Amino acid sequence: MVKIRLKRQGAKKAPYYRVVVADSRSPRDGRNIEEIGTYDPMANPAVIDIDLERAKYWLGCGAQPTDTVRGLLKLAEAKQAPAPAAEPAE
Repeated sequence: MVKIRLKRQGAKKAPYYRVVVADSRSPRDGRNIEEIGTYDPMANPAVIDIDLERAKYWLGCGAQPTDTVRGLLKLAEAKQAPAPAAEPAE
């Protein structure tokens, strides 16, 4: 099965993650099929940069996101959604 999950990068006590598409049998930091984004939890606020088009493609192909990645995808979609237009002042 193909999963969309996090691959840990960075130093000890300073994690930095890549959002990757990988076979579920491969190790956490092992080989992956494609890298579709990054996640930096140490920044304030946390930086989430995910290619939503590629994520939707892989979800359409049957890839299963982990719980953490599912939450990150929701946050990335909310951030990308256009803000409602402000009412003009009269």
